[in-house]
Amino acid sequence: MKNQGFSLIELMVTVAIIGILAAIAYPSYTAYAQRAHRTDATATMASYAQGLERCYSQNFTYTPAGGCPGVPVAATVTPQGYYAITVTLAAAPARYTMQALPVVTGAQHSDSSCQSLTLDSSGKQGATDSGGADSTKTCWGSN
Repeated sequence: MKNQGFSLIELMVTVAIIGILAAIAYPSYTAYAQRAHRTDATATMASYAQGLERCYSQNFTYTPAGGCPGVPVAATVTPQGYYAITVTLAAAPARYTMQALPVVTGAQHSDSSCQSLTLDSSGKQGATDSGGADSTKTCWGSN
């Protein structure tokens, strides 16, 4: 009668193959997840920019007495909680600058490619990596 089942060698080879595949797949997955989570900041900043422009078209200023509906005056966390966004308004000349930084305890804090994202009233997008180098194309997908 022939034995049925797996030998220890066959089992160890299978475990080794699974380990190698996991070692390759996990970094790719985390990089993909970080790229996907960046949209939390970029979409929120675009939404705030629309609100500010709507406010400007009605009041001819980004800083009306009553504020602009839908645009926070203090630092806020993005809807998915990955970034903290600060909106800085300047009355003269009328302009604004937004900056998104990863939340310290969040998943994006380890995203060294995009440690700071910015958007200003002229529509200029910017980003820097953890070393301070320009990474706008990587983070926003454009120049």
